Amino acid sequence: MRVLGIDPGSRTTGYGIVEISQGKVHHVDNGGISPSPSLPFAERLKQIYQGLQKLIEDHRPDAVAIENIFVAKNVKSSLILGHARGTAMLAASIAGVEVTEYSPREVKQAVVGTGNATKDQIQRMVKVMLSLPEVAFEDASDALAVAICHCNAESYNSKLKSALKKGTVKR
Repeated sequence: MRVLGIDPGSRTTGYGIVEISQGKVHHVDNGGISPSPSLPFAERLKQIYQGLQKLIEDHRPDAVAIENIFVAKNVKSSLILGHARGTAMLAASIAGVEVTEYSPREVKQAVVGTGNATKDQIQRMVKVMLSLPEVAFEDASDALAVAICHCNAESYNSKLKSALKKGTVKR
């Protein structure tokens, strides 16, 4: 299964692509889509959409994982982030790829083992988990972390379904 993780942002939308095979998560690609800040906001959203559309076309993910919006102190920042997030979800939806959302706490828990992890801890754990040669920049690390979280959730759900079918676990 191939997963595209997205860390939405109007300045930089981070992406991370991982693949899970034989129970191990492997790095495929990561980076960021950074429209020029001098562009009108709608044009920046268009570039984010087009960049994600190209990534989906090139890498053919089976799923897209995206972080839920956290409530920021600045309402305007939250609204801007919501636009970028909606743009990312639209790109996946139009491509016919299922989108799953995870809270920041779920992502931190899946990658670091605690829901209170710092950005630095996430970056270092992503590097270790994916055997990256260097720490990915923050937005890409966050996107990879979301993709890893999705792989963990899918693996858990698959094992649970199997156990339910075998009758070793009861509802």
